[in-house]
Amino acid sequence: MTTPMASPDPSTSVVPFVVGLVIALALIWAVWMGIRFRRREPGPPDPADQPKLPRTGPVEEVREMREPDEMPHTDDGGSRLPPHELPGFGNAGSKRSTDQRPRHWSRDGGDAAGSGGPGRT
Repeated sequence: MTTPMASPDPSTSVVPFVVGLVIALALIWAVWMGIRFRRREPGPPDPADQPKLPRTGPVEEVREMREPDEMPHTDDGGSRLPPHELPGFGNAGSKRSTDQRPRHWSRDGGDAAGSGGPGRT
């Protein structure tokens, strides 16, 4: 006695094919649209449009030491100054230091490394 084999349902093979076809068409359409948008963009600038050095030559970096400003005190019990009213944020000038040598850390000064703490144990 032979049992007939069940015929496969056509939807199990057609649906994944249609979904894959739709995804492939969507990707082709996206690439095509990207190429169209890219063609509308302006090209790279000409060498004549590139920036040029000034006649005096390249601009050099200027380094100078500035005097530190004192933090304003409110000893009269007034309110604290908000950050935008503190000096040095565009509302108060700073002055050039007379000593233009760069400041270096002293060997006896405190720093975080080697502070004597045991660290994580």
